[in-house]
Amino acid sequence: MKQQTDREQMNLEVVQRGYEALGRGDIPAVLDLMTDDVEWTLQGPSAIPFAGTRRGREAVAEFYSSLGENVEFQQFEPREFVARGDTVVVLGYERSLIKPTGRTIEHEWAHVYTLRDGKIAKGRFFEDTAALVVAFDAA
Repeated sequence: MKQQTDREQMNLEVVQRGYEALGRGDIPAVLDLMTDDVEWTLQGPSAIPFAGTRRGREAVAEFYSSLGENVEFQQFEPREFVARGDTVVVLGYERSLIKPTGRTIEHEWAHVYTLRDGKIAKGRFFEDTAALVVAFDAA
C-alpha cells in the first residue's frame, strides 16, 4: 500500500508543477512534464477553436497557442487535487475573456490526467462547452 501512496504523491506533484508552470506562462515547462505520445482532449464542437483531440507534445503546444490567441484568463484556480493510482483529477474554476467576441465566461471545470512513468500521458478536460460555444458565437 505504501508504494502506491508514493506513486500517487509523485503523480500529484507532477500535475501540480504543471499548473504552477502554466500560471507563470511557461508552456515549455508544462510540455516537459508530458510523454512524447501524450493525448490531449477537450471535448466540444468546432465553434471552440481549441476543442478536439491532439497527440504529441507539438500538438499540445498548438493547443496552448490557440488557447492564448482566443482566451484571456482573468481568474484560473485549480481548487482540489485528487490522486488515485495513475490518475489525478483536478477540480477548478475560471473566469475568462473570449478575445474574438469580448464576452466573459465563468465556469467550474474538471481536468483528468493519466500518468505513465512520472509523466502526463493523457489529459481530458471537462468544461461547460455550451457556455463556451455561446461565448464564441459572434452573432
